[in-house]
Amino acid sequence: MTDDLSHPTANFDDAVHQPTRLAILVVLHEAGRADFGYLKRTLGLTDGNLGRHLATLEDNGLVELSKGFEGRRPRTWAKLTAPGRRALEGELKAMRSLLDRLGG
Repeated sequence: MTDDLSHPTANFDDAVHQPTRLAILVVLHEAGRADFGYLKRTLGLTDGNLGRHLATLEDNGLVELSKGFEGRRPRTWAKLTAPGRRALEGELKAMRSLLDRLGG
């Protein structure tokens, strides 16, 4: 085993790498913008779990949350920010490097 400072896992971002947060970023990348209910249903999360992960992503500047109404119903919308898009791309690049290293 060698001491390799360029190991692909060194490039994993803790804010992004957590599976639920990574899934949220992927859905937002695909959808452009999504409301809380859509994310909750798509990812099979509870309100509290989704809320905590969105707060972490927002605190790290990776998503932007906005509140509004659709008719009379309050909605919370999430949108991937430019830093969020770059963080997701970086995470995927690190994963690809890891797969390449393992011959996958």
